Amino acid sequence: MTAPLSLFYAEPDPDRWLPGDRFPRRWIRRLARGPRRPGGQERVFINLCAGLDRLGVPYTVNRYRHALRNPDMPIGIIGKSHVLDLQPWHNPILFGASIMSHPLEDPKLLERLPNIRRVLVPGEWMRAMCAPYWGDRVQSWPVGIDTQAWAPPATADRDVDVLVYDKVRWEHDHYQRELIDPILTKLRSRGLRVATIRYGYYKEEDFAALLRRTRSMIFLCEHETQGIAYQQTLACGIPIFAWDRGGYWQDPQYYPDRIRFGPVSSVPYWDERCGLTFSDATAFTATFDAFWDNVSAQRYRPRDYILENLTLEKCAQLYLDQWHTTFGSVA
Repeated sequence: MTAPLSLFYAEPDPDRWLPGDRFPRRWIRRLARGPRRPGGQERVFINLCAGLDRLGVPYTVNRYRHALRNPDMPIGIIGKSHVLDLQPWHNPILFGASIMSHPLEDPKLLERLPNIRRVLVPGEWMRAMCAPYWGDRVQSWPVGIDTQAWAPPATADRDVDVLVYDKVRWEHDHYQRELIDPILTKLRSRGLRVATIRYGYYKEEDFAALLRRTRSMIFLCEHETQGIAYQQTLACGIPIFAWDRGGYWQDPQYYPDRIRFGPVSSVPYWDERCGLTFSDATAFTATFDAFWDNVSAQRYRPRDYILENLTLEKCAQLYLDQWHTTFGSVA
């Protein structure tokens, strides 16, 4: 009988002012904000587990002592790299999909932990960016989308023609003037019904409710390693007009002084069924009408793309493939 996969995930929650103060702060946060909602990296872990459940693959979560007592047992550490420091790991490790921005964030990672057999990152352009540092130990792997939870609504009555999804991370005031406002002006001049939503300022259930009312989406982000929110949108059958500027990776902690890597993409998982892309405000004006004509004629098939490539089951199977390739028969 195959042993369960041994998986590890934990959110960072360090003490801030006094030893042990993370515990009362956790309680106060829950009182003030209600139950904690999963962030993007926790969503990766949750969706991986859901995909393994659907495949009937057994796994355990956070059995730290068991791993310590069985140093030859392979383990998977998903997400945030602080888990690597929670105890002395001697186990062979499949690390990721990693949230590390760049290998320079921990330049001695593989020297410090040579038992990391493979590092998973969310997409191909990020794999190419990391390969000069991690070699063939870095591979790309996308997490799956729950296509039952994110599905077209039963009713076709949608009162939002275009949802503008604002995930502009840097120089937001500049892009508000040069990109977002001109886009909104163009849409409203066409008489379209428009709604806006900004990354980091909404609850997932509110986003889901808005998608049930939406015919199409404009997705604004400098670049994405995977892009779960836009893929949830595609799973709902909603075509996207995406700002795909290309060019260099823009993280100001690295660019332009330390790292110049390109090209990157805002829609790393994509084909012609999903919609169209544009590079700047001028290209938006030149091509929006073609996008909207296709939306009106229902020519796009975005959900088909997700069902073919990014379901929970398909991506969990891809993780299993990485596991078995990494560890071989010991898995």
